[in-house]
Amino acid sequence: MSPARSFGEDVASGERFRFGENWKQFLQVLDDDRIREAERSLSEMLNLERLDGKTFLDIGSGSGLFSLAARNLGASVFSFDYDPTSVWCAQELKNRFHRDDPRWQISQGSVLDAEFMSRLPSTVDIVYSWGVLHHTGRMYEAIEAAAKKVAPGGKFYVAVYRKTWFCWLWRLEKKLYSSSGRTVQWAIRSLYRCTVGVAYRVRHSGKATRRGMDWQYDLHDWLGGYPYESVTPRKIKRFIHERGFTTARQVVKSEGVHITPGCDEFIFEKMPSTKAPRPG
Repeated sequence: MSPARSFGEDVASGERFRFGENWKQFLQVLDDDRIREAERSLSEMLNLERLDGKTFLDIGSGSGLFSLAARNLGASVFSFDYDPTSVWCAQELKNRFHRDDPRWQISQGSVLDAEFMSRLPSTVDIVYSWGVLHHTGRMYEAIEAAAKKVAPGGKFYVAVYRKTWFCWLWRLEKKLYSSSGRTVQWAIRSLYRCTVGVAYRVRHSGKATRRGMDWQYDLHDWLGGYPYESVTPRKIKRFIHERGFTTARQVVKSEGVHITPGCDEFIFEKMPSTKAPRPG
């Protein structure tokens, strides 16, 4: 399977948000505190103090922050993104902190492109894809392609949007935002800041949010995140378990009615045998 159109064609048709342009701006505020927070959150979620001797595949590397965090923790890193500007971001961070390091390789490509994926290592110890696979337009194909890269005994760290009753509304909003000019995008962001975003803005203004990110760039990314799909925790766990994984850890939204979508996080572990557990 391969992408039907190029990134530029998707953007021109209003079918894809320019994630990379947002992350390029984020690099202007990236500092040591944010990098340390990214390292801490990655180490904590994986339950590994260091990643020495591990191979780490960052699918949809975005700003490049978590590729950097993994490399700083000792992993050999393979980063790629569909958005050329996101690829630039990862390369910029490599130039800043690990120039000419052969243990950090960066490329441009799609998780949906089987030929591209075949050029990557056949399997790695850790596959990481945070808030990415639900933006491919073919989420389940993307999840399956990513899962295939996990070595037996390895970990699949994935975060995807939680399905809510209002996903249809957010899909429309994100499509509108992605296809709009900067003035309209600014107006939508301002409206959100002045309503449901007030508490979040007050809490995080001027400070790194969880995972070392920044609320302003997170907001732009979230409002524009198109294509957009979502899934319930039960459904994604069943889908992954059927492919030979167990759930090692999860951080999921509470049960009940949620208006805004947010990401559920999972650490799946690939069983050494091919026998899959019963879905649960």
